[in-house]
Amino acid sequence: MDLTLIGGIVMLVVWGALTVTTEAPGWVHLLLTAGVFLIIWRIVVRDTPSGPSRK
Repeated sequence: MDLTLIGGIVMLVVWGALTVTTEAPGWVHLLLTAGVFLIIWRIVVRDTPSGPSRK
């Protein structure tokens, strides 16, 4: 796991904790959007080949 994936997971955990324990204001839900975006983006970037190799 790299820092981007860990950062996305941390954002989701913080979002979940704030949503359950408080009356979450609107900006808290940006953590959900950003966390899911980072996780999906990092998985797609990691599995995408870099391009054709010249041999």
